[in-house]
Amino acid sequence: MRGNRSGLWAIGLVWLAQAADANPAEKSLRPVERPTPVSFKTAPQTEPIASTAGLRKWAKEFQTRAESEGIDPDLIASVFKEAVYDEKIIKRDRNQSEFTKTIWDYLDTAVSDVRVSNGRTALRRHEKTLHAIEKKFGVDKEVVVAVWGLESAYGSFRGSNNTLNSLATLAYDGRRGAFFETQLIAALRILENGDTTASNMKGSWAGAMGHTQFMPTSFLEHAVDFTGDGKRDIWSDDPTDALASTAAYLASFGWQKNVPWGIEVRVPEGFDYTLANRDITKSSTEWQKLGITAVTGSTAKIGPTSLLLPAGAKGAAFLITPNFDVIEHYNTADAYVIGIGHLSDRLKGRPAIQAKWPRDDRALTKSERIELQTNLTAKGFDTQKIDGKIGPLTINAVRAYQIRTGMIPDGYASLRLLKSLR
Repeated sequence: MRGNRSGLWAIGLVWLAQAADANPAEKSLRPVERPTPVSFKTAPQTEPIASTAGLRKWAKEFQTRAESEGIDPDLIASVFKEAVYDEKIIKRDRNQSEFTKTIWDYLDTAVSDVRVSNGRTALRRHEKTLHAIEKKFGVDKEVVVAVWGLESAYGSFRGSNNTLNSLATLAYDGRRGAFFETQLIAALRILENGDTTASNMKGSWAGAMGHTQFMPTSFLEHAVDFTGDGKRDIWSDDPTDALASTAAYLASFGWQKNVPWGIEVRVPEGFDYTLANRDITKSSTEWQKLGITAVTGSTAKIGPTSLLLPAGAKGAAFLITPNFDVIEHYNTADAYVIGIGHLSDRLKGRPAIQAKWPRDDRALTKSERIELQTNLTAKGFDTQKIDGKIGPLTINAVRAYQIRTGMIPDGYASLRLLKSLR
């Protein structure tokens, strides 16, 4: 869970599983942000650039801030007494993945037969608890289980890193020092509250913890004690508090029970693809008048929706509801949200996505995405930023270029589009 929008971790467009050593069919599928590499500042030759000694020196300075935040000095001292600089974490944080994964490749794993089967088993095994959570928080139990499935493969990979040491290493490193210092303060508050112990506080290399991978700030804001034992325990083998905390989190952002995240639809020939825009919402009746029809079931009575084309005009199309936005608070990547939504649908017994994906396409590399933005801007279709991220501004520029050149204006940044710009 990361902090840009809501304290949730790992937002981005590069699909890299955190659980590289987990069962390949059931690993964590959180998209991980890959930041631009930065260089360490040059340090005197007599002192290592980064080391355990340096981290402990930094910790003494950090202690002043922590004490000003009301953290017990003895607790801080005990936590940092055995702190070590973990170079592997920094390598993970620095890692740049040049290649991205297409949405269909991501969904093939996120909503695999194994993950669906294991999710249905989890629903049966925890039926009574999940029913009670759904009743209290008004969040569909299948959605909660889908988050659990993608975040930790239903608890089978919760992370084994010492959270306090991971956060200290990342805060000391300084690239995102302020963010990780805030998370470290929050982690210390969790210890003071008695929810767990330092030795039990385990998680991912980046500080996300437990069955559904809460960052410490999100834990403080949203975690609940559903078992009534006086602790908000998201780390133990019993997933009850973690599942309830996830439901509480989604409920806090306005989850609407029994409203789908989205519905797969068919788009008619000659459709005005400029309407496939998250900022444009229409009623079911209005979409029907434009020829949009549900692949299965009906679009009736789901309120205003937007049309989403995650792979352009050649892939699946969805009418998405405000619940799509709620899942985005967990992670803003469209593929992740669709993964959660579609997995929850499969857990409810609904069919797989029916449309064919453009599997002959490949994802653009980061350098190609930068080239695409550079060429669009040079031709008068300003993307505002040249950062290799295909966000709304770049999609708008792509669409404007497509209109000018007579292409289908679906906003899809494909290799074919890049070649036409060269």
